[in-house]
Amino acid sequence: MADLVMVIEDEKEIRDLVRYNLERAGFRVALADNGEDGLERIFAARPDAVVLDLMLPGLSGLEVLRELRGEPVTRDLPVVVLTARAAEMDKLLGFEHGADDYLTKPFSPRELVARLQALLRRARPSRAEPVVQVGGLRVDADAREARFLGKPLTLTPREFDLLAFLAHHAGRVLSREELLRKVWGYDYLGETRTVDVHVRRLRLKLGERHHVIETVTGAGYKLVAPKKPAERRGKKS
Repeated sequence: MADLVMVIEDEKEIRDLVRYNLERAGFRVALADNGEDGLERIFAARPDAVVLDLMLPGLSGLEVLRELRGEPVTRDLPVVVLTARAAEMDKLLGFEHGADDYLTKPFSPRELVARLQALLRRARPSRAEPVVQVGGLRVDADAREARFLGKPLTLTPREFDLLAFLAHHAGRVLSREELLRKVWGYDYLGETRTVDVHVRRLRLKLGERHHVIETVTGAGYKLVAPKKPAERRGKKS
């Protein structure tokens, strides 16, 4: 069955434009013109992805994101934010609240379709090397679960994809441009700040041992093998 995309957008012309292009690309589409209605429909019949406007009447797009990320059944739901707010701070706010991607109006419908397709591909488990263990970090692609030093990590879909890619290439320096191509699935036209935001969020969730994701000045990022608790105790003895 075709993927179902929930479009939450209060402007009818844009809502209809998005629906037309998504249906042409083979998606099933559900519509809502406000945040409250959109949330109700999402929880009633969980879609495969959401296209979400930030500037909504009543419940804002950021509040919708917060609700989605706060519920176990929608915590991993892929969300593309679509908004007229192009300032960098607005983009960062969207990512901080759990958005997986961002498009500003006016936008290319073909680009929106391409980004959704890339996001949905990466939301599905890879069949190659489903479980990767790097020191105390364990990433299970089939279950889309990650554990760090024995504790589960609560990650958005994009955070999980980024951590999984770093884990699969542990010890190798990965440029921001490569991460954008391989994790996001397309060129981001130089918006490498996106990578920095997601790395910062990952480090916060890794806690005190966040330095396992190293910044390599002028080059990018590298995941180094975190020691397991038993290994650290062994060194002390």
